[in-house]
Amino acid sequence: MALYLRGTLLPAGTVREFWVLGDRITFDRPSAEAETVADSGFLLPGLVDVHTHPGSPSEGEPRWDPGAFAEQIAAHRDAGTTALRFPGLLGEIPDGMRDAADVPRMITAGRWLAWAGLSRNADFHTVTEDLVSAAVAEAKAHDGWCKLMGDWDFEAAPVPYELLRAVTDAVHAVGGRVAAHCQSAQGVLHAARAGVDSIEHGMGMPEECVQLMAAHGAAYVPTLTAFARSAPGIKDNPRGRLWHQGHRVMIRRVREAHDAGVTVLAGTDSAPFGNVATEVEHLIAAGLPADVAVGAASWAARDFLGLPGLVEGGLADVTVYDTDPRLEPGVLRHPRRIVLRGRVVR
Repeated sequence: MALYLRGTLLPAGTVREFWVLGDRITFDRPSAEAETVADSGFLLPGLVDVHTHPGSPSEGEPRWDPGAFAEQIAAHRDAGTTALRFPGLLGEIPDGMRDAADVPRMITAGRWLAWAGLSRNADFHTVTEDLVSAAVAEAKAHDGWCKLMGDWDFEAAPVPYELLRAVTDAVHAVGGRVAAHCQSAQGVLHAARAGVDSIEHGMGMPEECVQLMAAHGAAYVPTLTAFARSAPGIKDNPRGRLWHQGHRVMIRRVREAHDAGVTVLAGTDSAPFGNVATEVEHLIAAGLPADVAVGAASWAARDFLGLPGLVEGGLADVTVYDTDPRLEPGVLRHPRRIVLRGRVVR
């Protein structure tokens, strides 16, 4: 049976009606009988968390647990998050789960790739002597994305620029994209100069990186939620003060990046899962206009990942809210209806 929805479509802000046939949206009335899912409210392309790492039984434990992965994916879904990007997973998605009717769409970048000259002591890193070949292989095997550790310790030297550039050029040559973990000023600068496709975190980001990201079409995924949770536990010592300084800089760069034309996206990084609404609120607090912050977890994120929104022939992922999330972002925590892959899950 077809599904019928009517309401204010975002981001356009116009009242329209449409139908869901299978896993697609159409604005042409079908001949088949339709079940009414929503006849009022605000309709968004399903929410997206572009930086999440489910699969560990507890936060910080570098062990793959398929049961925990399933539970954490369900938490995302129940919050109205209908698509997820994994820039680093501890294991492989269980067989059959990717295409299951009741789970969010998944885009993975494989594992965290760490250059041997950078790290040999992080349990979740996949350390490699040949970062170029490893990155190309991961991009080919995992939805066109690979994840690089551009740095690790924000007080230590990052991956050299020349190596990051070689990796990025090689991945782009096979049609892939590069997500780079960066939490040191020099690490961010190297990644931005190298032309990676998304900078994750960006602690201590030098000002010149904003224009470099804009020129390369890179997205910025600051994961402010994770850093805000960590901030109270950072000690008041020289290293801690450097951490807080880098944190303040990354927050300031969010609005500057948007103003320069960089796409800023919402990612939560870690537990609690299904919490992208909090990231939207942090983006607003950092200076993003509310509509842009909501889009960072919806239409802008879907566009960046190649997932069509509420357009003719678009994917049938819809979240419905009683009030306008651009005016009341907190309503993102309370979807009235959720349509995922053309099926009503709430």
